[in-house]
Amino acid sequence: MSGSEPFDSAACLAASLDDLSSDKLRRFVLAARQARGLPLSEDAPMPELLAALGFMNQGRPANAAVLLFGHAPQGPFPWAKIECSHLDEGSKAECLVCHGTVFEAVDQAMYFILSRLKLPAEAVREAVVNAVAHRDYRAAGSIDIRVFPDRLEVRNPGVLPEGVDLSQLRLEHGSMPRNPLLAEALFLAAYRATKGKGTDAMMTLCQKAGLPEPEFQQEGGFTVILRLRTAPGAAENAPPEASPMPPELLALVRVLGQAEALGNADILKLLGLTDRTFLRKRYLVPALEAGLIERTIPDAPNSRLQKYRLTAKGKALLGL
Repeated sequence: MSGSEPFDSAACLAASLDDLSSDKLRRFVLAARQARGLPLSEDAPMPELLAALGFMNQGRPANAAVLLFGHAPQGPFPWAKIECSHLDEGSKAECLVCHGTVFEAVDQAMYFILSRLKLPAEAVREAVVNAVAHRDYRAAGSIDIRVFPDRLEVRNPGVLPEGVDLSQLRLEHGSMPRNPLLAEALFLAAYRATKGKGTDAMMTLCQKAGLPEPEFQQEGGFTVILRLRTAPGAAENAPPEASPMPPELLALVRVLGQAEALGNADILKLLGLTDRTFLRKRYLVPALEAGLIERTIPDAPNSRLQKYRLTAKGKALLGL
């Protein structure tokens, strides 16, 4: 591997195609085609799709492929996780370690944050996704997210790209992702609204919400701080405590965020499932009860034309 080769495009010597999930790859391609017009078919063979997306190197999956579509990405990359803490007056109250693929970890972290702190979901998503795309995966440290009563802190291992300092982040600057394949995949899957410009987007979104500008720090890693506009402990800033959302619900919300409404057949395909009863019991019914989704024909729940769409609560999780 050359010294200039990004980590995410380097061949993963500890993995083979057997370590990748074809279902996760197919769901990604389908989502990217619907969201960004990706000109690929999810039915193409896995090696063909990976090669077309730039996820193969020297006959092996690139590191990005393992992080995005691996059965167990933390096998070769045990530090590729997000550690979330909810703190009050400096003492840890709750903790959650977000494992799985990059997409799965981001979904878990988003729910953890937004169920505990009232910040604009779009700005939170940019902060989390920016950390995932720009962190130094060669550094043996996890992304560290801390939720305080009055602010959110997102820290990732690594430093700013060469030639960029903190003062430039508030000025017009080009995008220089440390992990371009990961950054592109997150854009294609609609985990971020635009390519690059993460810090610009955070500043714009906070300004629109009437919040203080994000703070950026470079000390022992790169940290983004998003603050509330009101005083710590204010009742309006304290959502009720919530348990971690089941991964099935997170997956369903993400799938429905890709379209205005979807029927059972489309949802099954996007989730990589085949059993309609399993879909109903493990995904649809819990999501309906949680108020995350709703039926398009509520008066005829068993209609063959029935579809499902996100509610305002479900959309908030995705920053829609």
